[in-house]
Amino acid sequence: MSSPQTQYLRIHGGPDPQGVPLHDFSTNSNACGPCPRAQTAVSQADATQYPDASYTALRRQLAAFHGVDVQRVLLAASASEFIFRITALVAQQGGQLVGLPPHSYGDYAQAARAHRLAVTDLASEAQLRWACEPSSPLGAAQAGLEGLVDETCAFNVLDRAYEPLRLEGALALSEARLQGFWQLWTPNKALGLTGVRAAYAIAPAGAHGHEIALEQLCPSWPVGAHGVAMLQAWTCPDVQAWLAGSLNTLRDWKARQMAVCESLGWICLPSHANFFCARPAVPGGVALPQVLAELRTQGIKLRDTTSFGLPGHVRISVQPPAAQDALHNAWQHIIRTAA
Repeated sequence: MSSPQTQYLRIHGGPDPQGVPLHDFSTNSNACGPCPRAQTAVSQADATQYPDASYTALRRQLAAFHGVDVQRVLLAASASEFIFRITALVAQQGGQLVGLPPHSYGDYAQAARAHRLAVTDLASEAQLRWACEPSSPLGAAQAGLEGLVDETCAFNVLDRAYEPLRLEGALALSEARLQGFWQLWTPNKALGLTGVRAAYAIAPAGAHGHEIALEQLCPSWPVGAHGVAMLQAWTCPDVQAWLAGSLNTLRDWKARQMAVCESLGWICLPSHANFFCARPAVPGGVALPQVLAELRTQGIKLRDTTSFGLPGHVRISVQPPAAQDALHNAWQHIIRTAA
């Protein structure tokens, strides 16, 4: 029987009880990072003072960056914090159903369970509907976005965590339709600074006072001085120029990495982002988790997508050529040993 502690362990990529992986393919942080200007801003943040409790200057910067009214900008401690907060508001207002894509970030469902809301598919009459584009774990387009917004649902949330890391394609949503979504942004991935926890949401053009209700559910100072510094840097032209340049590098690395995976007999699924899913060629009689555990002992971590509802696959972020070669060599060694 599992202990109460292990019962509530959540599955994520990144550091684990074994520490920081030498070659971490399990998180979708920008492998070109950290962004120098953003990292400097964070390191120079004044941690001896509280931020402005209203985040006046920061909210104005973010509003100008996105071309929206300042009252539409809400700060969040992280994307996960906002996911739980907006789910709490839906439950508070009598909601009963949360709609999820077929494969999605686990905190959407976790927040629903925490507030005793049922999880259903997006075609239902859910009071809270989640979408993510590029999606996770697939990094693909989210089907049916245009038809998602309607007057029957006040809370349609588009998680845009990976939009800044899109390597091809474009959001298949008109600007008018986009204004009907809550948009959730987490720049720390694009900047290669995932250890800095800070995010923000943009309320729909007609939020009907729900942005005020969400502010009332928010604790004081959700974003600390380091998070403020990162978000302020995010809006700077030179930081955006660095990001644009990094995407060119990531495109080259991605093409190479998919070729490496395919040379191992893996089946790679299409993706628009800096990550993709693949079905590794595991020998008969060997379980994929066993191989992934062996890779982890060699300092290489991949993300098993079973928890996303995609068993037999891994999600792997694009990494530099040296990491790709390490994965290739370690995998070949494991397969030879297993044979």
